[in-house]
This record gives sequence, structure tokens and C-alpha cells, in this order.
Amino acid sequence: MIPRAFLYSLLLTGALAQAATPATQPQLKAGVLSPILPAPALDLAATDGKPLSLERFRGKVVLLAFGFSNCGEVCPVTLFTLASARKKLGDAASGVQVVYVTVDPERDNAAQMRKFLGSFDATFVGGVGTIAQIEAAEKSYGISVSRKVYPDGKYTIGHSSSIYMIDRAGGLRAVMPYGHSVDDFVHDLKILLRS
Repeated sequence: MIPRAFLYSLLLTGALAQAATPATQPQLKAGVLSPILPAPALDLAATDGKPLSLERFRGKVVLLAFGFSNCGEVCPVTLFTLASARKKLGDAASGVQVVYVTVDPERDNAAQMRKFLGSFDATFVGGVGTIAQIEAAEKSYGISVSRKVYPDGKYTIGHSSSIYMIDRAGGLRAVMPYGHSVDDFVHDLKILLRS
């Protein structure tokens, strides 16, 4: 479990360490975490019908993000960016797995998330579960979630939108803030795929 204050201090430490790294070493565009810690475990159901645990994807670089299928702006932009990065990687994309965990367990079931994610990239795997399971996953990654309810009872959700970059061995290596370009992801993925 990574408390938010601890995550921020890791990002700051990583940014300072990155600034001190010799220019000859390739540097990630994302905020580097130092020291590298094991990525917090997930105990959810996956949209492919299997249990969702990060151990399933050992040997691949995992891009982990949180969102929901009724999101109007941030989530589609994030997923489009990740899908475009995978396309630009060509054959190397087989070494990258996108995992997208819902922050809206009341509306997002496996079928809904599978359809939503499949409209961007058929290889994306979604994470769904009970309210308690999703809240545990959010807490583990320091995800903040707020709900805005309208007079008609409908609601929308605000949530943290960074992408967690997990290396082939399951280490939480970096966090890419929302808004980075496709090329920034391609750059960092190439580095992580080589390590």
C-alpha cells in the first residue's frame, strides 16, 4: 500500500535522482520512483474472465490506470494515447499490457468495461469488482475519487489520472502524469522494454 504523501515524496526523490543522472543514460519522461518498490497487488476480476493480478503480466511492462466507461474527456484521451503508443511500438507492443481499473463499480461491470476498452485496443484488460475491492485498489495506489451528483440523481466522477509504469519484474518504476504525448510514452516504453 502506497500512501499519497509517500508517493509524492518518491516522485520528488526520483525527479532529483533523474536530474543527477549522467546525460549518457536514457532518462524516462515520466516521474521516476526511487527506490523501485513492488507494485501494490490487485485483487479484482478482469474483463477477460480471469482474475486480475499483476503477477499474470510478469515479463511485460504494465501501464496501469484508473478510470470509468462513462467518462467524457480524460479517460478516452488517456486510452487513445496508450493505444496510439502501442501502435507506434509495432511488434514490441506485445511486451506491453495496459490495465485499466474502474473507479465506478456501480455501473462498470466486466461486459461494459470490455466493450469500452475494446473500442481503443482489444488487448487492454479492465479491472472490475465490488465497491470494497475497488476502494482497496484505489487506496493502494493513492487514487483520489470524488462523485458529483446532479439533481436528477445521475452522477459523474472526478479521479486521479496518472498512469503507473510497472516493469517486467513487477516493480513500480515511474508515474506518467495525464497529458503527456504518445511520443513520451513510446520513449519510456522503449527504455522499460530494454531493462
